[in-house]
Amino acid sequence: MTETTKTHVILLACGSFNPITKGHIQMFERARDYLHKTGRFIVIGGIVSPVHDSYGKTGLVSSRHRLTMCQLAVQSSDWIRVDPWECYQDTWQTTCSVLEHHRDLMKRVTGCILSNVNTPSITPVIGQPQNESSQTIYQNNNNVSNKPTAAKILGKVGESLSRICCVRPPMERFTFVDENANLGTVMRYEEIELRILLLCGSDLLESFCIPGLWNEADMEVIVGEFGIVVVPRDGADPDRIMNHSSILRKYKNNILVVKDDLNHPMSVVSSTKSRLALQHGDGHVVDYLCQPVIDYILKSQLYINASG
Repeated sequence: MTETTKTHVILLACGSFNPITKGHIQMFERARDYLHKTGRFIVIGGIVSPVHDSYGKTGLVSSRHRLTMCQLAVQSSDWIRVDPWECYQDTWQTTCSVLEHHRDLMKRVTGCILSNVNTPSITPVIGQPQNESSQTIYQNNNNVSNKPTAAKILGKVGESLSRICCVRPPMERFTFVDENANLGTVMRYEEIELRILLLCGSDLLESFCIPGLWNEADMEVIVGEFGIVVVPRDGADPDRIMNHSSILRKYKNNILVVKDDLNHPMSVVSSTKSRLALQHGDGHVVDYLCQPVIDYILKSQLYINASG
């Protein structure tokens, strides 16, 4: 498959991140490596979206702290970013609404047509000005004669994810300008298939099987329209889990299970273990959390007491 025929993917992980662990970061890395190895996907970005304070989980520290820890954890990554949108809302948001928010945001920011899992887009991407004040970006005055392609555009989108994910961007549509020719601002590009996939561990997938825990309509949207990338955790078997839910069975082809080292050392790392290690002064905490996060926790005196 060529770069332009592969599906371009943004991985979105929702959760408490209380605190964010090395396991969370490795989950992104393992998912990206696996998707690339399939030859069907190009991962252009990752988004960490911490849950709102009103989620009500016992021991959940303020989103102010969780956002800071997440930002410290990904500061050396060139493709994973932290998004504060969930935390900035008036109340808790469902996973479904977070996915829909980011799909709408990417449509507005990139001007791209985002396709659902079951309904690939048949509309070419068009970058065109909405009005005279539309912002022009990605312009370059070199004289290379290559025609602009979807791969070029998505590469630039990937580079700018830090702006897209870490701030609230203006909602006007950006204008893509041909960097190789003087053809004006209305340009037609090759079609790009761009998907936002929910990234999760097998423990979250297992929660889909608990009666009444998830709204069934939301599950239909999450699995049926977006799709999921599952990273096995704690020895849980995603294939076995899927057989316990009619919705997961129905959309089994939309669930991508990472097939790498099932005994990966990070698969047993969790926020719960990290908090317990902090409370008991366990030196193994360095195996669970990156040093900047540990330093911030100690400085802010988080999780030291059992109360959180």
